[in-house]
Amino acid sequence: MKKSIRTIIQLLSFSTLAALCIYLFPRYTNPFKYHFEVGQPWGYGLVTAEYDFPIYKPETQLQEEIEQAMRDYTPCYTVDTQALQIDLYIVSIEEMDRILQSQCSSIAIINNHISTTIDTSQIYTPKTAYQLTHKELTPNLLYDSITSANLKNNIQSNISLTHGIVQAGEKIIDTGEIVTEDKAQQLHSLRKSMEDRDISKRQNIFSIVGSSICVAILLSIFFLYLSTYRRKLLDKLRHVLFFSILIAIIVAIAAFVLRYAPTGYIYIVPFTWCPIITRVFYDSRTAIFIHIITTLIISLVVPAPYVFLLIQFITGIVAVISLRDMTQRAQLAQTALFILLSYSLVYTAVTLLMTGNILALEYKYYFYFVINAVLVICSYGVIFLFERSFGLLSNITLVELTNVNSNLMLSFAEKAPGTFQHSLQVSNLATEAAKRIGAKVLLVRTGALYHDIGKMSAPNHFIENQTGENPLQSMDCNEAAKVIINHVAEGERIARKHHLPEVIVHFIRSHHGTSVTRYFYNTAVNAAIAEGKTAADVCKEDYAYPGPKPASKEAAILMMADAIEARSRTLNEFTEQSIANMVDQMINTQVADGQFSETSLSFKDLEDIRTIFKQKLIEINHHRIKYPTIEENK
Repeated sequence: MKKSIRTIIQLLSFSTLAALCIYLFPRYTNPFKYHFEVGQPWGYGLVTAEYDFPIYKPETQLQEEIEQAMRDYTPCYTVDTQALQIDLYIVSIEEMDRILQSQCSSIAIINNHISTTIDTSQIYTPKTAYQLTHKELTPNLLYDSITSANLKNNIQSNISLTHGIVQAGEKIIDTGEIVTEDKAQQLHSLRKSMEDRDISKRQNIFSIVGSSICVAILLSIFFLYLSTYRRKLLDKLRHVLFFSILIAIIVAIAAFVLRYAPTGYIYIVPFTWCPIITRVFYDSRTAIFIHIITTLIISLVVPAPYVFLLIQFITGIVAVISLRDMTQRAQLAQTALFILLSYSLVYTAVTLLMTGNILALEYKYYFYFVINAVLVICSYGVIFLFERSFGLLSNITLVELTNVNSNLMLSFAEKAPGTFQHSLQVSNLATEAAKRIGAKVLLVRTGALYHDIGKMSAPNHFIENQTGENPLQSMDCNEAAKVIINHVAEGERIARKHHLPEVIVHFIRSHHGTSVTRYFYNTAVNAAIAEGKTAADVCKEDYAYPGPKPASKEAAILMMADAIEARSRTLNEFTEQSIANMVDQMINTQVADGQFSETSLSFKDLEDIRTIFKQKLIEINHHRIKYPTIEENK
């Protein structure tokens, strides 16, 4: 049932992401990929017309023709017969100002559908009419805005927007030719025709269907990758949501820029956020894969997609390689610098390759790359948000947690100094083992430091913190075992109180797995036998830790390091043989108990871990020479 629900949620996340990508896609992109200046050589290859298109007049020429035609324009007026007291044409002062400003030499008077043209000198205001007639007269001409507007539109509509046509197959310009005014106008006309055709094409329902299929295929490939190589990630909803939201954010930003900003602004979008953020929490392969999928989705709608893909692929790979394990914020600035250099070099190389002309380089793009690098540095805040939102763990957080001067660590060292020193030793052992088998070193180190913090609640119950009488000696074996076992639950409580990451909590809960407190269990069995009973009369579950078992290589390493470091304290002599026997015995016991059944540890891993533990314990417990004392003269 749970599996079915998980599958439904995965499919729902997948479908929602695909639908969101399609919805965010701009319905229009500029297909014209050329940049040129009048008077400069053409930096691209041969351009020919693929279809017939008109040559549009330049804006300046069109404006001149409109102004010339408007000189013949005469505004239209109607006669107010009720105000017609005398054979004079009178307008208001405001209307006279309009006539003078329009610089019209004449106006048209419409009376009973008959138009009469008169000179503007024959028009009076009430004031000038009074000076002529010595009578108070009112305006009798009214401006006919509708007829005047129709007349204006007719004049302008008769002006042709074009002056010629370029036929299909006709050469427009070739490499090295100087871009003249005529050539520039042909290119502008080509751009306008391409834009008009592209708008109609992208509004076509079939175009939307095609985009949907492409996006669905790309996302399917990504989820197929997760199901094949990263199954554990796909099985957990938070990881699926993480990838879906990350892709959606990048697609949304890119779609917004494509829709509302000039073409070049697409290179401001920090596409490397995808691989950087993914690499911080997961692995390099997944980071590169999600970057490729995201850029392929965006390439469906960007101008010059091949150039875009080449630039983004290279910068994404550089970002992943340069970042590796991010343990310091300064590494992000270094990665941003490498990304800036990659963008600049690849753009320069591609432009020179395509044009063969250094003048074709547009320096504004280098400014865009600088802004992009700054946004890469700002990704630290985004990393923090993802970490807190999805319960993930970055190396930066792990480094902060390993600070022994934190309040929790200082309290640990003060309340349980012996256990604290034990944890440091375990951390050192586990770190070396993790290095040897390629496990996550920083994660093991951090988990080892916190695995026994539960002993802070009752430090005097644990022998490494005792300086006097052991209070467990006066307890029943079962009761004493419960006290010891309880440090796991106490550790989980303290960890959650201090908001430690869930991964660290797992280290605390699983560092004993489901093993048995051997000292008290064996003591109880011996007591039962002495009383005439059998070992079966002692309930083994009462002496067992609640678990869970380790679920990762790192947790398994910690379990082994913890048990071996503690047992090493009981050795009577520290020889290579005694240490080797002890290490083999402890690991063999844990393997036989099935404590590592939920991990991916191989036999080779176990052998490598044995070897490194033996080596480090010998180095730690090496013998020192005895310093001679000065004997006094007798």
